[in-house]
Amino acid sequence: MNLTLTQKERSLLEDQRSHEQICIKKYNNYANQTQCPELKQMFQTYAQQEQRHLDTINQMLNGQVPSMQQNQQQQGQQQQGQQQQQGAGLINSSDADLCNDILMTEKYVSNTYDTAVFEFVDTNARQALNHIQKEEQQHGEGIFNYMKKKGMYQIQ
Repeated sequence: MNLTLTQKERSLLEDQRSHEQICIKKYNNYANQTQCPELKQMFQTYAQQEQRHLDTINQMLNGQVPSMQQNQQQQGQQQQGQQQQQGAGLINSSDADLCNDILMTEKYVSNTYDTAVFEFVDTNARQALNHIQKEEQQHGEGIFNYMKKKGMYQIQ
């Protein structure tokens, strides 16, 4: 399906592309820094999902609306893998810093997708962006849950 972008939509997608590229770099870099196998696996999984987000954004910038059915199947497979993961590992302040930084990044990126969803004319494009935003929120939830479990995030 062809997608004709307005100037504003193109600008928003270019911003999202930049955000996804940063997320990929952060997740891969943080996966290499952590000593915790559970956190390492989570970061690697999220980096792969961020790469799919980047691929989706690039497709849209090239005038194509991606198939959301394929993306949803991949998401389901990733979630099953995450639920089966269990891990222990020593938690240190460095891991807490990585988690805090990436959680703040996910909050920001999710918010920018919220704006983009409301600015797009094409319903299919909105659905694609909404799907990505949902995954960004799931990344944030996964990091939050990890931090809470490890005593890094105190709920008041």
